[in-house]
Amino acid sequence: MTQRTCCGGRRSAAKWSTAIKIKIMLFHPSPRCCLLWKSLAGWRTWRSWLSSLHSSSVSAHSGPGSLDGSTRLPSDSTDKVPHTPVMLKEVLHYLDIQQGQVVLDMTFGGGGHTKAILSMVPEVQVLALDRDPTAISLAEKLAKETSGRVTPLLGRFSELEVLLSDLKVKPGSVDAVLLDAGCSSMQMDQAERGFSLSKDGPLDMRMDGDRYPEMPSAADVVDTLDRQALASILTAYGEERHARKIASAIVEARRISPITRTQQLANVVAGSLPAAVVYARKDRLSRRAHIATKTFQALRIFVNDELNELHAGLRAAREALRPGGRLCVITFHSLEDRLVKRFLRGHDLSNLDQHHFSPREQGLWKERSAPENAHWLPLRRKVITPEKDDVKDNPRGRSAKLRAALRR
Repeated sequence: MTQRTCCGGRRSAAKWSTAIKIKIMLFHPSPRCCLLWKSLAGWRTWRSWLSSLHSSSVSAHSGPGSLDGSTRLPSDSTDKVPHTPVMLKEVLHYLDIQQGQVVLDMTFGGGGHTKAILSMVPEVQVLALDRDPTAISLAEKLAKETSGRVTPLLGRFSELEVLLSDLKVKPGSVDAVLLDAGCSSMQMDQAERGFSLSKDGPLDMRMDGDRYPEMPSAADVVDTLDRQALASILTAYGEERHARKIASAIVEARRISPITRTQQLANVVAGSLPAAVVYARKDRLSRRAHIATKTFQALRIFVNDELNELHAGLRAAREALRPGGRLCVITFHSLEDRLVKRFLRGHDLSNLDQHHFSPREQGLWKERSAPENAHWLPLRRKVITPEKDDVKDNPRGRSAKLRAALRR
């Protein structure tokens, strides 16, 4: 038995079919916060397998910024990559970087924030982390242009501590950390990555590119999980009100033909709902938004295990920062922002699968007294959002939220 991949190849279903049918830490939309499991044994196998992949990947690198020979980059990955950093002015203000300091950019992306930091404070050392080999290729190029003031680090948030240790960077020695969560503009602009609704491409969505070829893609998820599991993903990670209808439409459509393209999935979602619903959805600028936007968000978060990675990144940032060091975190949807807010307030999120970040739980959380945080001092109590002019110049940043804190 074989399973078709989004790239047109075929792989053995036995290698991952059991694992992909297990929901990755789904938060049920009810006050009970119950976790949806398909198979506990399969879940443990899945997480163990991923951990072994990540560990072998980190140890296999000859250097912190090197790419192994098996990594393939898109042909246009290092050229013509426009990037407008989100809330740049605010980030620079709250990081307050000084000459000679060490800065950790935990999501290098297109390099917009790092370039601005280097331009504003020439005598600074930037550690540039990203899980995407394409982004690291850009970071390596910038490192050459800046005489080594940029040190590329290929890896996920959860791999950061190992990467810093390999560089002999001691815990508590970094002066400032920027964590820009979510998908980068560069990834959205490359149709072959499968993130974009507006450009047809393979339904991939893996932020790691080809680092883990056997890791399930969005197409594998869509064509493998049952109706209940798909609906749970759309509800938990996309906060999609029409999750059941969309999940049913996906299951029906894939019986006719596997869903392997972004436009194919977008059309299935649009066709599952009445026209009044399709055309009524709008974004924060009151512009018409595609009805499949939340579906794509949910699949992307699920495929890349983004909430768990974000939590790992926040913990790694806390360990890396010196007392008095500054942290800026940019998020792009409510699930991320709630996680960051509660982490900075000192809530215990060590057992993340038992926590729920739905708005329905907000009242319960407010009733609980927030513990005094021994690690963080907020630099501003309220969340920071982009100014109107910034949103006009960079519409993709319209939903961005920035939280800044000082390491105690």
